[in-house]
Amino acid sequence: MAKDHIVVHGARSHNLKNIDVSIPRDKFVVITGLSGSGKSSLAFDTLYAEGQRRYVESLSAYARQFLGQMDKPDVDSIDGLSPAIAIDQKTTSRNPRSTVGTVTEINDYLRLLYARVGKPICPNDGTPIESQSLEQMVNRVMAMPEKTKIQVLAPVVVQKKGEHKKVFEKIQKDGYVRVRVDGEMHEVTEEFNLEKNKKHNIEIVVDRIVVNDKSRSRLFDSIEAALRLAEGYAIVDVIGGEEHLFSEHHSCPICGFTVGELEPRLFSFNAPFGACPECDGLGSKLEVDLDLIVPDKNLTLEEGALVPWNPISSNYYPTMLEQFCKQFKIPMNIPFEKLTQSQKNMVLYGSGDAT
Repeated sequence: MAKDHIVVHGARSHNLKNIDVSIPRDKFVVITGLSGSGKSSLAFDTLYAEGQRRYVESLSAYARQFLGQMDKPDVDSIDGLSPAIAIDQKTTSRNPRSTVGTVTEINDYLRLLYARVGKPICPNDGTPIESQSLEQMVNRVMAMPEKTKIQVLAPVVVQKKGEHKKVFEKIQKDGYVRVRVDGEMHEVTEEFNLEKNKKHNIEIVVDRIVVNDKSRSRLFDSIEAALRLAEGYAIVDVIGGEEHLFSEHHSCPICGFTVGELEPRLFSFNAPFGACPECDGLGSKLEVDLDLIVPDKNLTLEEGALVPWNPISSNYYPTMLEQFCKQFKIPMNIPFEKLTQSQKNMVLYGSGDAT
């Protein structure tokens, strides 16, 4: 009977009078009765207390310190009882990194499960993300219409700040003639003066090919060279058409979305590698209240529209604001609400890469 019932013998918690009861398992059971008849004493002080006590005893010593140990209920025996978990509306820990998953250690098993048997899917188009072989890359290009003009590029610098003078020197030394810098084609012999604090893209033009039956061998060699130069990445740019990013790593073959090799830390919000970049894994982030920063939007920046930066004992911040507005041509003599949205964003959040 204990297999399909929870059997209670001699329950005496609070106002229970040594009762015996059999409750069906895997059913929706309602305990009802008059006030003071012992409903809560049976449900919470007997069944839940014993189920939770057994569950907590099965956890690690580390997890048990965060959960209160309940006293053994006054009962002779309970058979067929599964461990009971009750999640209250209030948490047992104020640490935002402590969740049901961490306390029960379920997260550890889920991370291993996802990393070992998970199959990554592109969030943009739902395509399975897999590493591509050189043969697959060539086959995809050869499937393009005949006489399609393409150029094979090696992305050696992707969204990195700097002048990259040594990169250009190496490209020229390796014998390549053309490069694409931030989307513009150049001869490698040109003099480049890239802004040091801006992010740049530099791609070597490895080869220019017209797709036909005889171009397979040449295409194979060109893509292989691009992969070698760009550490596993290659771009096939259709002249007058779209680009195709290829990767020997885990990459979406359609849109180029790339994800690293699946490993447990990728699924941990407590590790920088797997945490959300917006909230750092905390689930919330601090943001300023614009109405507190600029309570009177009819004031100009000269008149102190930015309340936190109004001079008190120092003109340091007002002077910085004046220099900033002068550099980016933001008027300080018109009401804040009449500034363009772009100007407001620069004043409130900074210029970002524009500096």
